[in-house]
Amino acid sequence: MAKEKKEKGTQGKLPPARLRKVYKDKVVPALMEQFKFSSVMEVPRLVKVVVNMGTGNEEKELDKSMLDMQVITGQKPVSTTATKSVSNFKIREGMKVGCRVTLRGDRAYHFLDKLATVALPRIRDFQGLSPKSFDGRGNYSLGLKEQLVFPEIDYDSFDKIRGMDITIVTTAKNDEQGRAFLKLMGMPLREK
Repeated sequence: MAKEKKEKGTQGKLPPARLRKVYKDKVVPALMEQFKFSSVMEVPRLVKVVVNMGTGNEEKELDKSMLDMQVITGQKPVSTTATKSVSNFKIREGMKVGCRVTLRGDRAYHFLDKLATVALPRIRDFQGLSPKSFDGRGNYSLGLKEQLVFPEIDYDSFDKIRGMDITIVTTAKNDEQGRAFLKLMGMPLREK
């Protein structure tokens, strides 16, 4: 069997995202009708998904957090550094205090699909996502208290519960369009 040559910068091909097909077939026509858009290019779309995990000032925690995040997102995270020194938390400017991943394209659609259909329903006493977490420009942020809601994390091998922040960035002009877009994409948003 011939070896496949990988292009520079690619980590392997993903299968086509199921959620991208849902977006083209159902979400675009529904939003065109609801908001009376004159062009398909006006319809809100997913730009990126940013996953952030803060670890504090422990180097060992950072390594394990980066490993967990790589398993969850399928992409290697980058470490984030402190911009200010905070003596109460024993943090100095320039220390590594967390990690983050920015997902775009099919990876973002795969992650959003996994988040909405697998991870969020596994949260105990889940009543839906808060509709108040929009930023005024159609972007949505949410926080998870533990990484165990993702099926890739083995319950027997994890050492510590770590939370994470997830930001979904869209091209929506306002919160109303962003809310309609995310609901049609399958995110379980609560009603007011």
